[in-house]
Amino acid sequence: MTALKIKAPIPAVALGLPEAAAALGMSPSSFERYVKADVRLIRRGSLVLVPVAELTKWVDANAEHIREAT
Repeated sequence: MTALKIKAPIPAVALGLPEAAAALGMSPSSFERYVKADVRLIRRGSLVLVPVAELTKWVDANAEHIREAT
């Protein structure tokens, strides 16, 4: 059997903790402090993954509208 060659990138549906922190533009320690408790995680043994959908929900819930003074 030959391996299937995939030409298009496969979109990630879950990220490891360092990658999840990087996706939000923060350090892993900031992710641990500010985000980890607020998102659902996938745990399998020592593997911990963060669903990308959870990161999107966290961003939407924590975003602010900043209005410029006129």
